[in-house]
Amino acid sequence: MFKIPEMWDEFRESSDFVYLRQSNHADRYLICFLKSITDINILNEQILEFISINTGLLFDELFEELPIAEKERSSDRDEIRNKLLLGYVAIQQASSAQTILLNACLSKGRTVSKPEIEFNVEGSKEALVESLDTNLNLIRKRLPVASLRIKELHVGEVSKSRVVVCYLEDITNEQYIQTCLQRIGDIQFDTVTDITIIQQIIEDNSNSIFPQMLGTERTDRIVWGLTLGQVCILVDGSPNAILGPVTLEHFFTSYEDYFLPWIIGSIIRMIRITSVLFSILASAVYVAVLTYHGHGISNAFLPTIIASRINVPFPPVVEVLIMELAIELLREAGARLPSKIGQTIGIVGGIVLGTAAVQAALTSNFLLIIVALAAMASFTTPVFRMSNTIRILRFPFILFAQMWGLLGIFLCSVIVVTHLLRLTSLGMPYLVPFYPLRSKGLTDTMIRPPYSKLHQRPQFYRTKNAVRFDQRKANLKKDIDE
Repeated sequence: MFKIPEMWDEFRESSDFVYLRQSNHADRYLICFLKSITDINILNEQILEFISINTGLLFDELFEELPIAEKERSSDRDEIRNKLLLGYVAIQQASSAQTILLNACLSKGRTVSKPEIEFNVEGSKEALVESLDTNLNLIRKRLPVASLRIKELHVGEVSKSRVVVCYLEDITNEQYIQTCLQRIGDIQFDTVTDITIIQQIIEDNSNSIFPQMLGTERTDRIVWGLTLGQVCILVDGSPNAILGPVTLEHFFTSYEDYFLPWIIGSIIRMIRITSVLFSILASAVYVAVLTYHGHGISNAFLPTIIASRINVPFPPVVEVLIMELAIELLREAGARLPSKIGQTIGIVGGIVLGTAAVQAALTSNFLLIIVALAAMASFTTPVFRMSNTIRILRFPFILFAQMWGLLGIFLCSVIVVTHLLRLTSLGMPYLVPFYPLRSKGLTDTMIRPPYSKLHQRPQFYRTKNAVRFDQRKANLKKDIDE
């Protein structure tokens, strides 16, 4: 029997730390592992059983013969400790610090399920889960090409979280890849438990309310982004990924648009963009018109508006803020409560509060309709983080409208557009292809073109290979079939 080395003393106080002394005709060694994160089946059936049968192997021979795909040798104390904390089994030689490290990690988590945030009627129903290896399997399955590169890093002084950067080597611009790897490698934070932490740290402007990386839980959208020339980042333990670089129009494009006929998809996309603009400006225009520009109201609507506000004691801006805050309270309450209760709160609360507010003369019927329509319009935004941005943007527009009327709305629009002009995503302009203007990049923005027009990747990604398929051959095949 031999004494347990001091390097294992820090683990011996943990009840899940297990060490086994093993001796055979050739050598003596210690087998150590943490049973809470080690797959016991792999340990018993592939490691311990093999060692018990092959008792005459030397330590070097044991390393060569062990039937484990992922194995390595090390004498570095920190590396051995870190591997043990990941679920590895350590076999340490008694006469030296040489240690065999065998991957026997226990992977537990929920199975692949339907998307919960990016819900779709048509298309794939596969969503990412918390297991990084499962997520990489889903991506590899959809992109069975040798050019798919996966770079793994460990981030967080305490959490040591696995972070993966995925890209297509023959397509993605090298500058975007190196920017992602450099920014992730430079992260100084102790605990990284979710992809949103990575996103906030590596974005070009962390002080902006506009997201500069596209979050998604759908594997098909990830694959689409990779083939366009984007970089995908995943974190172990997070059921979401981020794609970059992105432009503003990406946040108003639903991947389901590509599953519909291009005319229908284009109309729905334009409705979505119009709805977002209405959601931002509707309440502000109401305040501006009633406060400064009442003469611009049509004579046909003027009696209706006057009758609805005749008993309201507040100025339009207070009336609007009361209703907007009420909507936000209902939305937050519905999001934080269990799903069935949340739906009830949203429906019943909206009806009860709306009716009571009108009867109590706190607001007008006309404003109630506008605020309700604006709230529904904001739900058309397909990306959750951008929908939060839209919610916040309404309030500065309302305040500017109160101060300077329609001129205030114009000034606030100038401030927002100026901010967007200065934003970048991994160094790429946020408003491209509109500014700087890239005429060839306008193909898939406001209009979702037919697939025959998507033969080239967007010019502004500066990809290594801009051609997706030969358009002439595609048209020739179509002509032959006809």
